[in-house]
Formats: sequence, C-alpha cells, structure tokens
Amino acid sequence: MSRLTLIAASALSLALAACGGNEAALDPALGYGPNPTLPEPAPQRVPTVKIAEAVGWPAGVAPTPAAGFRVQAFAAGLDHPRWLYRLPNGDILVAETNAPPKPAGQSGGLRGWIQGLVMKRAGARAPSADRITLLRDSDGDGVAEIRSAFLENLTSPFGMAVVGDTLYVANADAVVAFPYEAGQVRITAAPRRVAALPAGRNHHWTKSLVASADGARLYVGVGSNSNIGENGLDEEIGRAAVHEIDIATGASRIFASGLRNPVGMAWQPDSGKLWVAVNERDALGDDLVPDYMTSVTPGGFYGWPWSYHGQIVDARVEPRNPAMVARALRPDYALGAHTASLGLTFGEGDLFPARYRGGAFVGQHGSWNRSPRSGYRVLFVPFSGGVPSGPPEDVLTGFLNEREQAMGRPVGVQFDAAGALLVADDVGNVIWRVSPAR
Repeated sequence: MSRLTLIAASALSLALAACGGNEAALDPALGYGPNPTLPEPAPQRVPTVKIAEAVGWPAGVAPTPAAGFRVQAFAAGLDHPRWLYRLPNGDILVAETNAPPKPAGQSGGLRGWIQGLVMKRAGARAPSADRITLLRDSDGDGVAEIRSAFLENLTSPFGMAVVGDTLYVANADAVVAFPYEAGQVRITAAPRRVAALPAGRNHHWTKSLVASADGARLYVGVGSNSNIGENGLDEEIGRAAVHEIDIATGASRIFASGLRNPVGMAWQPDSGKLWVAVNERDALGDDLVPDYMTSVTPGGFYGWPWSYHGQIVDARVEPRNPAMVARALRPDYALGAHTASLGLTFGEGDLFPARYRGGAFVGQHGSWNRSPRSGYRVLFVPFSGGVPSGPPEDVLTGFLNEREQAMGRPVGVQFDAAGALLVADDVGNVIWRVSPAR
C-alpha cells in the first residue's frame, strides 16, 4: 500500500470513527419552531459522521403513514428521483437526477475524496440519469400506469415550471425552456437557454424553480459552493441566494441572499409569500445549526456565511463582516439540526382534512453527520393566517430499518391532482402516494 493510500485510509478511518464521539445532548424537538433552543457552538475539526447506509426497500415493505392515512407506491423502479412537478393537466414530472461531475482540479482533495465515499455509502453518488420522466395515472387508482421519458440529455435537472405554453427546467448550470403542449408525453425540441446559473464546483448543485403567479418571473434557489466559504468568497458570487429571472428578457437579479442552500420553494396560499426550505451549516456540533423554512423578504439577507439564525456570529468565518451580520434576518421556523430539509409544499385540495390546507409539508432527506440520526421523514407544520401555528407532526416515517440503514430517503413533495401527497424517495427509487385511509 502506498504512503498516499495509507494517509487517505487513515483519514477516512478518522472520519468514520467520529460517529462514535459525543452524542447530541439536546432533545431534537427543541430544535424546531420559531424559537428553537440554540446551544453554544462546538466547532469540530472532523464533523460527526453517522451514515445511514442505503439499502433500499425489501419486497412488500413501505414507509409508515400517520394515523388515518395510507401509503402506496405511485411509481417504482426509477433512477434517483429527486424532484416532482404537477403539470396543468395533472400529469406528474419527476427529475431523475444526481450531482454533475466536478470540474478538473475542484474535487476538494482528500477531504472531497472522503466526502465522496461517505455520500456513496448514503446512496448519493450514482451517475445522473439527466432525465425528466412523465407519470400518468389515467384510471385514478393512485398508481401511474403510463411512464414516458419526457426529456433526456439534460444537465442534472431539478426544478420545473410551466408558464403558458413553455416548460422551464433548472439545470445545474442554466435555466432552459422547451415548447409544451398539454397531454404530450415526450418533448424532442432542443432547449432554449433562458439564463445562466452559477455552476463550477457545485458543492450544492440542485437548482429549484418556481414561477410567479402572473407568469412574468422565475425564482431559482442556488446553494453555496462550500460549508462556510472555505473555498474563498469569490466562488460564492451569486450563490447562497434566490435569483429572480425576468422571463421576457432573461435578466436576473438576486432576490434574497445569505441562504446557505435554499432548496424547496413554494408560494404560501394565504399570504401569497414565497417560502423556502434551507439547509444550514455543518461542524458546529450535533445540535447546530437547525435547518429552517422561512418566508422570503425581497432584498433580505439571512446571514450565511457570517452568522446563523439571525445575528449569531460564526467565529470560524474569515474575514468577518459585522455590517452584513447587522443586516441578517432571523428565519421564521427551525426544522432541526442536520435534518437535510429539502422538499417543501403547502396543503391544497379537499382530499386531506381541512386542517392541512395551507400548512407546510417538508421532506427531510435525513442527516449524515449527527448522532443520533435526525430527519428521514416527511412532516407537517400547521399554518394559520399565513404563518406557522404549531409544532411539527409526522406524516410519513419508517425510512430507516431496525439496523438504522436507509431503505429510503424522502426529497421532493408535491400534491397530485386528486389531492394526495406524492413523495420522491431517491434511495428507494419510488414515488410514494399518501392519502386518507377510507
């Protein structure tokens, strides 16, 4: 064994050994809500590593729905399904996608190599299918019997939105557009580039996408290129932000910033405000920093990288920037430390009980760096008057088996035309459908 291999193996062993370190001291429930408990930071040279090995679902096994609900497989046998979108005619689009290759020289060195092994074990390093697949449930039985490769040869696609007769797709490097006709099952037209997006290293590669109610603007979530700016702030230009794109001209501006990794985005139906689910920073301890969801203030700054949860300074970040810290807004609702809260949608339709309408459904992909593990569920947060009004409630659990291996990991959430909740599971390669038990 070469000296370099020995060093790499030793470093990997050190990282994996960290899972046997200190356990989180905080009751996980205290990391949720508008006023979460925030302990003193405990900076870690080697972050906790506690991976839920990806094993998939045994035959006949499914996640566990909340009391009064049932779950079934809407579609199975997919290739890393991450994100969902309901077309105007009720068809469902699913982005089968994964991270794009790193540019030469930007792999992150030994740390990046270790992280790659960790993510592979967690089921997050398969080559990207670069495909959007259409699913159609023509007979209304809750199972898609029609499946079609709707768009292929994309670049790690994620967010999708139809405006009029145009479908917009957020690739990892650009928003592109395609002509769209209701009912079609495949698009073969070449993409039209609408606006470039920050790419390069793509430490956070997903690009979520929603359209404004009037169809004039697109909003795109762009994650940071690092944990806390350690690759240099020049690499963070235009990142950790929500971009607003004028559809008519392609002109883009920063709508809000300081959002480390804004993934799920949705319009809250009562307030009309844009809300976003954000993944916060790592290596400050197992109980810091809570992920969160928040309404987005135009022009607002939310702290990253200099502070978190408003104006709590992250002393690791250099150079410091007190002026930006002073501007930092506090997010509306914490979602637990290291839960990887990705999916976000709001309750709609009449199939679910009325108390769910307007409330937030969140897909928590689950931690890889917390002991004990957190997330690995879909939760519901009730809203009243356009703002959160209570503690989170489980909607779909049971993604870990008795050995704490990941049979599945929830990501995107979307209501179908009948009013059932669809959940993309990128480890189980399934789209789950949650509906009331009747």
